[in-house]
Amino acid sequence: MNSSASLDAPPQPRGIPWVVGGVALGAVAAVAVNSLIMVLGTAAGASTSFAPLQPASYISLTVFGVVAGAVGWATVRRVVARPRVVLRALVPIVLALSFIPDVSLLVSNVQPNTSGVAVATLMVMHVATAAIAVFTFARVMPLEEA
Repeated sequence: MNSSASLDAPPQPRGIPWVVGGVALGAVAAVAVNSLIMVLGTAAGASTSFAPLQPASYISLTVFGVVAGAVGWATVRRVVARPRVVLRALVPIVLALSFIPDVSLLVSNVQPNTSGVAVATLMVMHVATAAIAVFTFARVMPLEEA
């Protein structure tokens, strides 16, 4: 067997336990990276009292985002004739839409301790979560089309 060919081939799906385990691992990785981003954001000046940067908030929302993304990825993969094309457009659109609540926090100033640094930290968390999720989904739920 040619070892380089096996490295180039996308991983084959191994059933629901493989997908669930992979998505769970992706969620853990995203939470870990977002925890680091939160520490860096607070070191850069975001308030430690800013509610969206509290662990209970960003951990639950990160896990929710990864799971929702997995459901969306699986749905597109299953029902769309050219999922790669659709996801290539859909992922950046969904990511951009995820910034709306963050920006609204900044402009509405209803959340105590809101600052540009705090909102930028949240937006970086969204990008990190999306990147980790797409990387994970591509491995546990590979796209069949060329």
